[in-house]
Amino acid sequence: MLSREERKKLRLEKLRQQSEQSRLEFEQKKHKETQEQQAAKSKKTRVYIIIAIVFSILIVFIGAYAFINAKKPGSYDNFAKCLTEKGAVMYGASFCQYSSAQKGMFGKSFKFINYKDFSENPDVRITPTWEINGRLVERVQSFDRLSELTGCSIK
Repeated sequence: MLSREERKKLRLEKLRQQSEQSRLEFEQKKHKETQEQQAAKSKKTRVYIIIAIVFSILIVFIGAYAFINAKKPGSYDNFAKCLTEKGAVMYGASFCQYSSAQKGMFGKSFKFINYKDFSENPDVRITPTWEINGRLVERVQSFDRLSELTGCSIK
């Protein structure tokens, strides 16, 4: 039979072992939680990186498309150049929806049109007005009509 002191030592040793076991289990649990958190952060980071890469590629493609598209000639470049060569002048107003509509018909080719603000010609009463061969032609004009007045080919 064990003495009282030996039993006390055994109980203390058993408590120490249980305490050590609990501490180890706690550390393992904490380590596992930390690993799971790091894995979750790593996964989020990967998702953000993938999203950033996709957006970067998208921006590059949009930029390339815009650059290539800007270099393409307008559909009516030759027609607009011919109108200017024949002395046709378009008088318009920046605030006028009809002047904007006439500009829009030419699209990118409008840069070749001789355009002036209506205030530069006191005879202009309505915008847009075209001055062709000294004659004022009021309102939005179709390409066919402009072609007829100037002799310029639309295509």
